[in-house]
Amino acid sequence: MASPVRSPGQVAAPGRGGVGESPLRPDGTLKVAGEFAYASDLWMDGMLWGATLRSPHPRALITSIDIGPALAVPGVRAVLTHEDVPGRKTFGIDHTEDQPVLAIGQVRHEGEPVALVAADHPETARRAMERIAVGYEVLAPVTDPRAVLADPEGLKVQDRGGITRHQPVRVGNVAAAKAEADVVVSGEYEVGIQDQAFLGPESGLAVPAEDGGIDLYVSTQWIHNDLKQIAPCLGLAEDQIHMTLAGVGGAFGGREDLSMQIHAGMLALHTGRPVKMSYNRYESFFGHVHRHPAQMRYEYGATADGKLLYADVEIVLDGGAYTSSTMNVTGNAASLGVGPYEIPNIRIDAYGVYTNNPPCGAMRGFGAVQACFAYESMMDRLAAACGLDPVEVRRRNAVTQGSRLATGQVIDSPAPLAEMLTRLEAMPVPPPLDASDLRNLPGGVAQTTHGEGVVRGVGYGVGIKNICFSEGFEDYSTARVRLEVIGGEATALVHTAAAEVGQGLVTVQAQIARTELGVQRVTIAPADDRVGDAGSSSASRQSYMTGGAVKAACEAVRAELLELAAGRLGRADLTVADGKIVSRADGVLGTIEDVLGDDVIEHTREYHHRPTTPLDPVTGQGDSHTQLALCVHRAVVDVDVELGLVKVVELAAVQDVGKIMNRTGVEGQIHGGSAQGLGLALMEEIVVTDGLVRNPSFTDYLIPTILDMPPMRLDILENPDPAAPYGLRGAGEPPTLSSTPAVVAAVRDATGKALHRVPVRPEHIVQGPPWTT
Repeated sequence: MASPVRSPGQVAAPGRGGVGESPLRPDGTLKVAGEFAYASDLWMDGMLWGATLRSPHPRALITSIDIGPALAVPGVRAVLTHEDVPGRKTFGIDHTEDQPVLAIGQVRHEGEPVALVAADHPETARRAMERIAVGYEVLAPVTDPRAVLADPEGLKVQDRGGITRHQPVRVGNVAAAKAEADVVVSGEYEVGIQDQAFLGPESGLAVPAEDGGIDLYVSTQWIHNDLKQIAPCLGLAEDQIHMTLAGVGGAFGGREDLSMQIHAGMLALHTGRPVKMSYNRYESFFGHVHRHPAQMRYEYGATADGKLLYADVEIVLDGGAYTSSTMNVTGNAASLGVGPYEIPNIRIDAYGVYTNNPPCGAMRGFGAVQACFAYESMMDRLAAACGLDPVEVRRRNAVTQGSRLATGQVIDSPAPLAEMLTRLEAMPVPPPLDASDLRNLPGGVAQTTHGEGVVRGVGYGVGIKNICFSEGFEDYSTARVRLEVIGGEATALVHTAAAEVGQGLVTVQAQIARTELGVQRVTIAPADDRVGDAGSSSASRQSYMTGGAVKAACEAVRAELLELAAGRLGRADLTVADGKIVSRADGVLGTIEDVLGDDVIEHTREYHHRPTTPLDPVTGQGDSHTQLALCVHRAVVDVDVELGLVKVVELAAVQDVGKIMNRTGVEGQIHGGSAQGLGLALMEEIVVTDGLVRNPSFTDYLIPTILDMPPMRLDILENPDPAAPYGLRGAGEPPTLSSTPAVVAAVRDATGKALHRVPVRPEHIVQGPPWTT
């Protein structure tokens, strides 16, 4: 059977460019020209189209399923239910396995998959899907996470109970500190459900193999973790499944969990033909997890001069119907629940709960985003109560190298937060509003105002994010590097299973190979499971982990090359540079091509970061994180206080990335993370009523456009982490944290309103309660 037409995905990186430079992305021109093949473009002759029937109810018993009418539709080749799952009937990330492949006797959220159809044409599959008759006994959904917390057994959605995880953190004596505080401030905060809003929908192609196995071409974030979940459900050994990464149109955490992978595999095995599945935008809103909504209560006590004495915190995260990543998100929220501030007495209780609301899991920021909005709002409240500048109160309480997090973990690498705040504060501010140009105004050319009622505000935000996986997870990445002469030129082939999801990893891998091997021609092989696990393209970890693996494999190749050169040249003082074999004493002795000849050098290496430990289940203490990264934001906004419309005039950011691997790429990550943070602050929310999603489209779920995203000033610092490859720090997530509270603080500054919930709506500005201390 012919190979499918698929994305070039990872291709030879052209031109020069090592670590620290900004070579052109090999996929960049194809993407901006509309020529890049994404997973939704996959095609194979004779393939069928798959479709999924989903529940219209957030909670119901299934009393009957009649697939007969669907099978009677001409062109339909298969209709499957849970009874047709060839192996284990449940799956789940992080070893939870509580999510049914297809609903078994009941549904626990709107959009839960109930049945599958394969047909000759996508419209035939859709029409047949609509003819499947499902009988439901509708039940009252459990939708209030605090009610679940109050009665976890009576309102349990899962057999295991209503609470996914309770993670306390205990430091010092909060009760005693309360008696000593000169200033006490408190607040309740809420974060709505944010969607990853990636542009490429869930798509893939399943192709039956001659040995009874299956080849899968899918857009995912973690090939090997998908494989571990898919194989048991299809009743196959892992080595009977070959997975290849197809073109990924964005991820942001939403592709860590499975979507159509098992379903396409079932249909392909059942029919013996290739099956393509591709969600439309409506279905995509139900086909992946979202950011956890949160309800949070905070109380801070401080001295009169603003020095924090205690924090008393409760965080409740709604994980929806299934576990997904909720346990780890809850751990993150607990460990980073009071941010990068020195607080001697801390009581945090973080909960993840099950409801019949949409399932939630990984999204950029992973539990730290929700907490950041709350603790930064509290720092502004504390500043107001103490009569201090918002930047100054943060500076007085800022962590530094040697400080301890709430979990007791020592920050053992540079953490110049006070310096970052000072640098941010010193950045130029944008000029006053020019109301003569309507494009500068809230509401824009809609002419809702000509400057009347518009007030400017300025706000600050600070965020701290863990990098790589935490709490004892055995996190590693694998890379295979091959060096040989092709067409007279030394060429390196880098092979990993790391998913390029738009973050620029393909470019960085080639930069590392050029730097370590001294060659210019580098090819990045397509990511698949023919090489060891690379872990997930999440947690801002791939430059650290897969970059570390590529670096280690290149070092092994270089060592063998120099050993070969030493034998052939009779010298031991050798190194490689710019394609040459160089003696430290006598300069250039020859080329890599001269030394290699027809030989091939290949090495595979795993890279492991330093070990971490789980949080103590009672005290929350432990060295749970691999690395920490800081970002600070200043937002300037103009607000029409009469209509509640907001124009973000400028975002400025200072971020420490340890080492700038690729300046253009890092700047893009900071811009992108800031845009998602702005979206959460002002517009992005999946609206849910009684467990039903009300806005599953990009017409009603709003994301920032080029007109919403303002110019940015960036100050990128390089304080290396000695434990990381090249000293780098993951850069993708931190700006997502601090941008949200900065924007909201700026709107508060302009309006004087409390604004305890994000996204901020016009009615919160016009009708909301005032900001009081």
